[in-house]
Amino acid sequence: MTKMKPQKPAQHVKHADWKSDKDDWKGVIGGSLIDSDVTVLFYATDEVGIGPKWHVHPYDEIFVLRKGRARFTIGDEVIEASEGDVLMGPAAVPHKYENLGPGRLESIDIHLSRDWIQTDLVDPDAT
Repeated sequence: MTKMKPQKPAQHVKHADWKSDKDDWKGVIGGSLIDSDVTVLFYATDEVGIGPKWHVHPYDEIFVLRKGRARFTIGDEVIEASEGDVLMGPAAVPHKYENLGPGRLESIDIHLSRDWIQTDLVDPDAT
C-alpha cells in the first residue's frame, strides 16, 4: 500500500482554545483556526425555550443534536428533533431552534464556510 503525502498538516485545537463560556459545550472553531472551509459552533443551554434566534447564513449549516430535544424552524418547516438527529439548514433560508426540555440541549452546528457569517433577523413569530 502506498502512503499518500499529506498536502497540509493535521490540526489540533485544545478544548480551552475554543471554549468561550464557563459552559464546556459553548464555543466556536473558525475555519481559519484549523485551516479548513468549515466553521464549527458548539451550543448548549439548560434553559427550556432558549436557543439561537431567527437568523440566516449565505451557506448551508448542519445541526447535530448531541443531547436533548429541540424545535427547529427552518424556513416554513417546524421540526422536532432529539439526541442523535441531524438536520440541514439550506443557504439563505432563515432558521432558529430552541430547547424543548426537559433538561439540557447540546448541539454541534457545522457551518459550511471558512468564516461565520450571520445576519440576525426580526422573528416573524415574535409578538
